[in-house]
Amino acid sequence: MSDNWIVENIQNALSKWSEYLDIVWTLLTTPPQDFRGGGIWSVILNIHSSIQAIALALLVLFFLVGVVKTCGSFAELKRPEVAVKLFIRFIIAKVLITHGLELMLALFSIVQGVITTIMRASGVITSTGMAMPDEMVEKIEGLGFLASIPLWAVSLIICLLIWVLSFIVLLTVYGRFFKIYIFTAIAPIPLSTFAGEPSQSVGVSFLRSYCAVLLEGAVIILACVIFSLFAASPPVVDSSVSVVTQVWSYSGELILSMLILVATVKMADRVIKEMMGL
Repeated sequence: MSDNWIVENIQNALSKWSEYLDIVWTLLTTPPQDFRGGGIWSVILNIHSSIQAIALALLVLFFLVGVVKTCGSFAELKRPEVAVKLFIRFIIAKVLITHGLELMLALFSIVQGVITTIMRASGVITSTGMAMPDEMVEKIEGLGFLASIPLWAVSLIICLLIWVLSFIVLLTVYGRFFKIYIFTAIAPIPLSTFAGEPSQSVGVSFLRSYCAVLLEGAVIILACVIFSLFAASPPVVDSSVSVVTQVWSYSGELILSMLILVATVKMADRVIKEMMGL
């Protein structure tokens, strides 16, 4: 580790970026049951179980509303095909409420399998650490006090940008994890809308949105894989120019790749919706 303040400052920012990416990898490969020891998941399960009672009451309400809107008269309700159709719809909605958690966990397992496959096929199991080229470090360390003053300002700007970008990436991935918990907690209520044909679009929209949130992880991990492969080959810098220009050139390409990663992570939900038509 260099004792030069400028080099140390930039290296610390790059180390913090790598540390945050490691957390992102961990979050994308950790089941919600195991996150933070499973304490949060236990609370979510308690909320899910408590809301099931409310959902069962709504199940009857949505069913009755559906019967009134789909059947023009009581005589039509006596027709066997109509009665069987309504009965099957009621049973399906009841099963979704009572076993919806198993369905959601099964969907989560499928997406986790996709994420694992992407990682295994790419050969990238964790994020790649980044460091400044040794030649650039030597030149910075060889600068005098006055010559290094412009680099101090440059390094502060670079470090600030890297810190902000790393925080945005981590915040976005944490947000996805929180959305999974929220979807799981309130799932019985939107699933109860399957009891009535007029209201079933709410349940369909809920399942589509949940699948979109899960698939965001696949887009994010793919973006991280591409970035890790890019970071493995540091930018080529012209050694004939001044040290300040070299640092700006190196940092500019690095921050550009970070911006692309951050933009892709932030737009993961939009990418999935456009790709899957969700």
